[in-house]
Amino acid sequence: MKLNSIVAIGCILFLVTACSVPPSLVHRSENKTTPASFNGSQDTTNTAKIKWRQYFTDPNLVALIDTALKNNQELNITIREIEIARNEVRARKGEYLPFLGIRAGAGFEKVGRYTNIGASEATTDIKPGKETPEPLPDFMVAAVANWELDIWQKLRNAKKAAVSRYLSSVEGRNFMVTNLIAEIANSYYELLALDNQMAILQQNIEIQSNVLQIVRMQKDAARVTELAVRRFEAQVLNTKSQLFLIQQSIVEAENRINFLLGRYPQPVQRNAESFMTLVPDSIHTGLPAQLLANRPDIRQAEMDLAAAKLDVKSARAQFYPSLGISAGIGFQSFNPSYLIRTPESLIYSLAGDLVAPLVNRNAIKATYYSANARQIQAIYNYERTILNAYVEVVNQLSKINNMKQSYVLKEREVQALTVSITISDNLFKSARADYMEVLITQRDALESRFELIETKKQQLNAMVNIYQALGGGWN
Repeated sequence: MKLNSIVAIGCILFLVTACSVPPSLVHRSENKTTPASFNGSQDTTNTAKIKWRQYFTDPNLVALIDTALKNNQELNITIREIEIARNEVRARKGEYLPFLGIRAGAGFEKVGRYTNIGASEATTDIKPGKETPEPLPDFMVAAVANWELDIWQKLRNAKKAAVSRYLSSVEGRNFMVTNLIAEIANSYYELLALDNQMAILQQNIEIQSNVLQIVRMQKDAARVTELAVRRFEAQVLNTKSQLFLIQQSIVEAENRINFLLGRYPQPVQRNAESFMTLVPDSIHTGLPAQLLANRPDIRQAEMDLAAAKLDVKSARAQFYPSLGISAGIGFQSFNPSYLIRTPESLIYSLAGDLVAPLVNRNAIKATYYSANARQIQAIYNYERTILNAYVEVVNQLSKINNMKQSYVLKEREVQALTVSITISDNLFKSARADYMEVLITQRDALESRFELIETKKQQLNAMVNIYQALGGGWN
């Protein structure tokens, strides 16, 4: 009989194990292929290693970034998400540790006289000469413990996945810091560019107003017609109207910065005079492996991928039997004065249970398939993030080189047109040039100076963006 019981238990365990095999899935490994280098250089110097306080030398810009890192609402929201992720790690860790608790209770029970228990109590004395109390009180205090043995690493993998997501949230915060610094710097340089455009407009208005006075005097001397006066007047009015458009753009740029700093609209401290003299630093991209180590978004995608893989393992373990142990020890009696009398009032228990899904496993299968689908998603997201990082670096390196050459040529164009304004004015005064030539020359000179400022802004933006693309700013 004993042998038959052992055989029966063995058959049950075999059946449970056989039915617990999870369905197979199609696996896909992430592609970690990276380009050998950006420019053929094996120089390990990397601009991303420079602290942002050293990379941005304008004290006004540094003060703005400092304020944003303290007050930006979105960044503070992300910090709270990190705390939530940290608490999730703590909760997952507690799931595979034994649960210990204290249980206490009190009550009473009245059973029917003509029941098994009632008949037994009626003929049984608690002690010689003393009948069983009716109703019968019940007092109990005990320590209890429950523990699921994590045989298949289901709970530990869930905890490791939570750790990976916590690290991912930290990298997400770092990525946000990088983007925030870059956005403030770009907005700041845009503000400086607008200030310089405003100064150029004011200079042009003064020049055009002087020319208008000359044209009016020449018209009085019958050397030009009223048409010339009207054309020059229209040019002055057009330039003045542009002032208001620039002023509106300045207000919007200032408030964009104020929003990033988490403060209400107010003037932004800046030094516009230094804008045209700013020279981008030389950029060192380092090795491709450094990009993977420096970019927070790549590391965040890597942590998300690691968590997704662990989720698949945890979901797979749901198909296997789970072993739980429960135990308790304490005291129980019908009278509190007897509660601590041993061994009469001592109670204890120890039990184990083995549970495995046999039929209707659709919910477990759905969780398993969903975890695998999320893992494939994480792989594609990881590959896309790496690809995007290299594309951004190559684009910004190319932009730095092209903007540098464009700025040199545009500067020469401005110099040539600035000289041509004086020449056209002198020729007009001596009646050797038509007033249209003066108007066209002034317009071209104004446009070229605006374009020079725009080129300088794009040059500085490229400097900011390559720093961001390389993963600088967060450390």
